[in-house]
Amino acid sequence: MLFTITAKHVEIPQQVKDYAEEKTSKLPRLYNIINQVEVIVEGKEGIDMAVEIIARAEHKKIFVVREKGGDVYACIDNAIHKIEQQLRKRKTMEREAKKHRGRMGKTSAA
Repeated sequence: MLFTITAKHVEIPQQVKDYAEEKTSKLPRLYNIINQVEVIVEGKEGIDMAVEIIARAEHKKIFVVREKGGDVYACIDNAIHKIEQQLRKRKTMEREAKKHRGRMGKTSAA
């Protein structure tokens, strides 16, 4: 999985980069076709931070989450929570669709 982190108008310490990479590295467990994760941190340190996470999966599926707050670690945690919810929902929808597709082709013998 390709991981990139970008800073806009703020300097990101190595600890924050490592923290973001550690948290996002768990996303493919929920949705295994994720092949790229991009984290964008912008704002002014301690005043108004914004974290955006973009997860790209195969077949042009893109999941985007944006979180604002004063603490960059809290923003990352909240954004990860939101994107995990999106991935779980998408995975459930795909499983349900697969179940229904399988039932549609069968005919009942009377």
